Amino acid sequence: MVMIVLAALLPMRMTAQQVKPNWESLNKRGYPQWFQDAKLGIFVHWGLYSVPAYASKEGYSEWFYRGLMQKDPERMRIMSYYADTTKPVFDQYKELTNYWHAELWNPEKWAALFQYAGARYVVLVTKHHDGYCLWDSQFQPEWNSVVSGPKRNIVEELTNAVRNWGGLRMGFYYSLPEWTNPRHIWMVDPDNEISDYVDNYMVPQFKELVSRYKPDLIFSDGDWNNTVEQLRSQELISWYYNTVGPDAIVNNRWGNGTKHGFLTPEYSAGIANTEVPWAECRGLGRSFGLNRNEDLDNYMTDKELIQHFVELVAHGGGMTLNVAPYADGTIPLIQQERLYGLGDWLWYHGNAIYGSRPYVIPCQRERTKAQLPVWYHDAIGKDIDIDWVRNAPMREATSDHFDIHWDGEVKVTADGEYTLTLNADDRATVYIKTAEDSWDTLLHYDKNASSNPKANTVLNLHKDERISLQIDFHEEDLEAAISLKWSKDGGEAVPIPGHWRGNVFWDRTIRCFTTNHNDLYIIEFKRPSRDKPLTIKDMPKINPKATFHLLDDWAYWGKLKWKQDRHGTLTIDFSNIPQELLNHLENAWVIEVENYQP
Repeated sequence: MVMIVLAALLPMRMTAQQVKPNWESLNKRGYPQWFQDAKLGIFVHWGLYSVPAYASKEGYSEWFYRGLMQKDPERMRIMSYYADTTKPVFDQYKELTNYWHAELWNPEKWAALFQYAGARYVVLVTKHHDGYCLWDSQFQPEWNSVVSGPKRNIVEELTNAVRNWGGLRMGFYYSLPEWTNPRHIWMVDPDNEISDYVDNYMVPQFKELVSRYKPDLIFSDGDWNNTVEQLRSQELISWYYNTVGPDAIVNNRWGNGTKHGFLTPEYSAGIANTEVPWAECRGLGRSFGLNRNEDLDNYMTDKELIQHFVELVAHGGGMTLNVAPYADGTIPLIQQERLYGLGDWLWYHGNAIYGSRPYVIPCQRERTKAQLPVWYHDAIGKDIDIDWVRNAPMREATSDHFDIHWDGEVKVTADGEYTLTLNADDRATVYIKTAEDSWDTLLHYDKNASSNPKANTVLNLHKDERISLQIDFHEEDLEAAISLKWSKDGGEAVPIPGHWRGNVFWDRTIRCFTTNHNDLYIIEFKRPSRDKPLTIKDMPKINPKATFHLLDDWAYWGKLKWKQDRHGTLTIDFSNIPQELLNHLENAWVIEVENYQP
């Protein structure tokens, strides 16, 4: 009998030794091919926070509990509709279980929608930072969706539904820390006192979740206050890989010092990195959890979504696109509409996306200028004190790598000594017009500079004096903010009032390229014309015997006429394509070049 038990355990021990708990072994294992080919996944943020479904216009609603911890007035006002806000925060938040019924939730319909959208994997938030579990965790027997709220095992039901739809893989988001756990209250208790929580709660709960459902992907989060050693990350990742097998993959959010995992840029223009797999994570709006306070303008249009996705893929990445259901389990119609639009486009153009690889030229761009709309933000046009959060100053502009130039005139209302202060993320310069009618540098701020000697200056100004200012602002990535303030005679610093006129400058993507085996795909962001051939400069030499086709949802059209001169300029003729077809196609036009390599 003992021999039988030992024999049964031996394969498990051998499997557990396949990947060792160190970065060298983990990186040597590498990443499964399926993820690099998948390109599109669906993120699902659904939990107790979906009941109030509230944040600032561009905030994260899934951080609702943190807002209560900080006594945010607006979150407390919203919470007062559900609970007595004089009670402790956790007691308030527990009341939300009485309002989360998921009465219309159908996991099979979700899975069908995700497949129609063209997704290849799904990532469910199994537990967010509030610690509430969407499965019957033995480590949270009273704080999960099976014993309260919907009284359903959401993890199990959705996992089964997703796996029943061919080709879809299941992944789990798992928050490493929690705001509600008495063993360690994240952002309250000292970060270095997390060992009891990790050893006796986090690690065994993580293993419980993985052992039961064996997800193909783990998206961990909440790691930034701790080291990989404190979170036992190398041990957990290696155990996960050895438990689930070669198709398993993790992200890179496992604590300071993490040296493994696919990269996860968040609400950005993506990155240019093909050495490590990556997928941008973002919502269709500006939040992950449902935010009923969002404006319609926060939601990407079909065109914006498709073109942004194409650009990510062209640079070697992908996208984990979030949906934010209502508490009743239905997905908002605007989100469904966007998923259907993306799926329709991918149905006919998937060869340019799935399994594709970057071309030597990922994308081509052109410099674009647009007037900054005064209606986009209350501060624009009144003063310079702006934080775009998710990033672009106007929806047409790129999320990162843009410039803004403001001209403004300020009228001084009282005599005094004015201290001017400039801050920016990432870089800004303020110029002042002198009496000689020339422009001199007044202030300069660079986030990445070791010092900013001109970030502050003092001016002696007189009542009714008018000063002319110009501001140049440059944004790199991740954040976008600028403030120009003054204080009079050492008083409170306030934004400088004035009449500001601004122009935004950015490099607009006009086309992208991908390759798939022997084929090249040219993905145009502007509608081609029958009357004017498409001209693309600076192209690598293309096989003279290559054939060009326009992919569409009516038929597979015949060969397009094309030529390439000795300077690399490529000319493509669309005169044989019916105008009604070119008018019918939308969002991105795909030209397939078969056997493009010389």
